[in-house]
Amino acid sequence: MKSVTERRFDPKWIYLLAGIAFYFKMILLPSPAAELPGAEIVAAIAADSGVPNAVSGIIFRNRLYDTIFEVVVFTLAIVGAKFLLANEQPLATVRQFSDQPSIVLARLGATIAALVCIELAIRGHLSPGGGFAAGVAGGTAIGLVAITSPATLMQSIYLRWRASMFEKLSVLIFIVIAAITLVGQELPQGEFGALLSGGFIPLLNALVALKVALGSWAVILIFIRYRGLL
Repeated sequence: MKSVTERRFDPKWIYLLAGIAFYFKMILLPSPAAELPGAEIVAAIAADSGVPNAVSGIIFRNRLYDTIFEVVVFTLAIVGAKFLLANEQPLATVRQFSDQPSIVLARLGATIAALVCIELAIRGHLSPGGGFAAGVAGGTAIGLVAITSPATLMQSIYLRWRASMFEKLSVLIFIVIAAITLVGQELPQGEFGALLSGGFIPLLNALVALKVALGSWAVILIFIRYRGLL
């Protein structure tokens, strides 16, 4: 049998005291700020990439290898979703908004999201945003339309405009341009802050936006078919 001391010992008090001690450590003994020339680094990246948005410069120049594989992984995720759900039976019922106020608000939100997508895809290298953010905005717009429109309409538009083909083409063109950039071949950077500046960066930005938006559309159609929407 356990002794009285062992039965009364509760390790939760140790965790609580450790948490309190760590809390006071963060409050009373803050870590010293690192003395890094942050502004100088950002300015150097912007000057090297030729675009004011240093994040776009990092994504499409300094860590272009990572960006290539991020696009490839997103593509594989879409293929995986199609593969995993291919053997399931499609659902006959799709859950959607039915009340008119919700439909109006959803379509208004879709319009705003679509405009944001276009803005970020075109000017993402000049202002906060970029291709991935533009693609997310485009996917959000498509999702909002999907929950207010017939599933057959979404599928017919997807097939009519050959969205699947354009999605695959955007990936291939992105990889080709990225490979050209990695071997040291670039377009002229142009005037700093102009719309056509930064070499290949605006084009890579738009290709990523197209890929993410169309890929999101494909996933939404898959979940509509096999899960009754999202």
